[in-house]
Amino acid sequence: MKQCLTFVFAIFFLCNCTQKKYSTPHVLITTSYGDLVVELMPVNAPISVAAFLSYVDSGFYKNGSFYRVLSNDNVPKQYNTGLIQGGLFTHNQALLDRIPGIAHEPTSVTHLSHTNGTISLARTTPGTASTEFFICVGDQTQFDSNQSADSLGFAAFGKVVEGMDVVRQIQNNPSRGEYFTVPIRIENIKRL
Repeated sequence: MKQCLTFVFAIFFLCNCTQKKYSTPHVLITTSYGDLVVELMPVNAPISVAAFLSYVDSGFYKNGSFYRVLSNDNVPKQYNTGLIQGGLFTHNQALLDRIPGIAHEPTSVTHLSHTNGTISLARTTPGTASTEFFICVGDQTQFDSNQSADSLGFAAFGKVVEGMDVVRQIQNNPSRGEYFTVPIRIENIKRL
């Protein structure tokens, strides 16, 4: 019995030593092209991070998709900039329609900027952001509040810390206008 308990404690110790410990929330976005690890910034953007984590914890993103893309014409793929947008829009519009928008957190308040790898909430008008988000490919500071057309910008709330190569692979998929010809599957998003 004593050997069995020693073995159990050893396994428990090894498992806890190999898990990464983060000082801020991190999520894993699993896609059909690979994984992304995103660090969230609740000190800067508490409303956006809390909302996003509530959608993650509710399982809303399971079988979601990246469906929208912005990129520059006539630029080599490895140097292209723009964004990829994902969420529930293409696979669960009924749920998306039932989720209320959250209060807008402009970059003038959060002091975050839409630089390469930034994750931000998509919206139409301020207060309409919910489950839909985008990831910047290259610096996209035109989405910051001081540079956007409505002076409010979008709500940046984190940054990709692993997997920007996957983001670029997704961005380089065939598209018609601003939409991927075939949406890119988000298998799930979960906390790390």
